[in-house]
Amino acid sequence: MDSVYLARQPILNKDEDIYYYEILYRDADKKSHVHSNIAASASVITSILNKFGTKTLLGDKKAFVKVDERFLLNDIVFTIPKEFFIFSLFADINLSEKVVHRIDELHQQGYELAINDTDLNDEFMQKYRDILHQLSFVKINFDVLASYDIADLIAELHVSQIEVIATKIENNKTYELAKSVGCDYFEGYFFAKPIILENAKYEPFQLNVLKLYNLLMQDVNIDEITSEFEKNPEITVQLLQFMNSAAFHFRKRISSLHHVLILLGRIPLGRWLMLLIYSKSVSKIDKHSPLMLMVINRTYLMQEILKEVEPGVRSNMLGEAYMVGVLSLMDTLFSMKMSEVLEGIHVSDSVKEAVLDDKGFLGEIYAVVRATESFDVDEVMVFERKHKLGKGSIKNLVIQAIEHVSEFENAGENDS
Repeated sequence: MDSVYLARQPILNKDEDIYYYEILYRDADKKSHVHSNIAASASVITSILNKFGTKTLLGDKKAFVKVDERFLLNDIVFTIPKEFFIFSLFADINLSEKVVHRIDELHQQGYELAINDTDLNDEFMQKYRDILHQLSFVKINFDVLASYDIADLIAELHVSQIEVIATKIENNKTYELAKSVGCDYFEGYFFAKPIILENAKYEPFQLNVLKLYNLLMQDVNIDEITSEFEKNPEITVQLLQFMNSAAFHFRKRISSLHHVLILLGRIPLGRWLMLLIYSKSVSKIDKHSPLMLMVINRTYLMQEILKEVEPGVRSNMLGEAYMVGVLSLMDTLFSMKMSEVLEGIHVSDSVKEAVLDDKGFLGEIYAVVRATESFDVDEVMVFERKHKLGKGSIKNLVIQAIEHVSEFENAGENDS
């Protein structure tokens, strides 16, 4: 398991809420993704169950895991809990008599099955027609789709009570196309890609948050900052709720802004404001928003990778790493070019260069963080070798980041 890299990719419904995950895994000692090794598949799933726990990695979601014919026909398959995992069969699997029998066995026992990353066409329908009633999902790879004229075939799958997942959805154009032909779920990071609008403007509360952030980052006295907060009662109420939440353990309830500023400090308060700006509503941070969870993941990895490369790094450098993560998705949030977003925010040149052009050391870390999202294991290993990190160092941080994101998301349930 030490050489196996893991990733967790979200699968969203039509409301763009995370509904499922796919667990990706690859053996760093091999050139290709692990999918033909019974031991590797079992090791990954067992590790999730025993080492990390399903609550940590999956929360209340189920996860798709790719399995091949050898894994499917091994009795180890029955040790995998059906409450947490959906078996995703490779589209080129040989539907031998043994395979069909095993699919029927699993279906009878309540396991959910999917066909993975296929090109939906008449040939596919003919191959799988006899077992359609035993499938729960078909995953269509929009990256290799020969024809987008598939609405009728998707409708036919729906008649068989099969839900359709569009995969490799990396931009909004493909997302809208997948929705238009009837897909039910969508896998890919399309939600993080900006749709640039001409004359896009900040919403009033976003402007107020940015103004407060800039005041905190400048040499302005506390009384002036407190006065500005008092002009924004919704933000103030949310801040006081945050300070009195389970995240802190103050003996007495915090009731004044002046007290908050002294206790929390300018930089942590500025970070909180930047997270608030990602919320759908100023009155409550949406801890289940895919964009918010992606920001939490990025900020964690930016800081932890920096600490891994430079133990004892100064706190101001860690703060800049954090800001790169926070700012990285603001073009998507505001539907603006990133250069325009940064014009209104008080940040250092090193942060700007990292976000805009992957320049500097922070830019290099930002690039490897994105590589973990796209599951570019080769780029991750190049970074590890360059900075003389132990093999699998980044992999371990990715797992820790998933745990951190899950804690953040679950805290939302506990506080509600």
